[in-house]
Amino acid sequence: MSAVTTADRVPKQDRSRATRQRLLAAAVACLAEHGWAGSTVSVVAERAGVSRGAAQHHFPTREDLFTAAVEYVAEERSDALRALFPEGAAGDRHAVVTALVDLYTGPLFRAALHLWVAASNEEQLRPRVTELEARVGRETHRIAVELLGADETRPGVRETVQGLLDMARGLGLANLLTDDAPRRDRVVAQWAALLDGALG
Repeated sequence: MSAVTTADRVPKQDRSRATRQRLLAAAVACLAEHGWAGSTVSVVAERAGVSRGAAQHHFPTREDLFTAAVEYVAEERSDALRALFPEGAAGDRHAVVTALVDLYTGPLFRAALHLWVAASNEEQLRPRVTELEARVGRETHRIAVELLGADETRPGVRETVQGLLDMARGLGLANLLTDDAPRRDRVVAQWAALLDGALG
């Protein structure tokens, strides 16, 4: 009787899903560390521990791989943000502002930034990244409104929430060059106070 391998016990669909997720995580890590120019399908496949052929089976082009990777991790981050406040934020706007700013200071934002820069020069990539960013932006805005308890039927509230997200993105950009956590903490505290006044 032949030995049953682990691979035999794991259904093919599950192995395929696991391979895809390893490729997506590796693509984001490569993009964050090496930028667009240094992130090839071969480099990502090696980091994920799969063959280049397996990578191309899941993602036929480099553009497919990297836009899917950033989208995948963006969805994971949205889920993580919701999970921070499973019962709602209970009026703790400081905690919500801190969590939103954290979205823009991690490896996902760094990877997304490399993708934006590449898209500004790559005609094939630009429409995909533009559409992806619009979708991610809408979802982040929706989550922010929900967590802040913001009533967007009131004049100026939508713009106030969008201003918060723009500010968070700016702090994320500043963080790429230097870790300025004390200054960031003061800005977060000020924004939380402003939101309490603006949103009621």
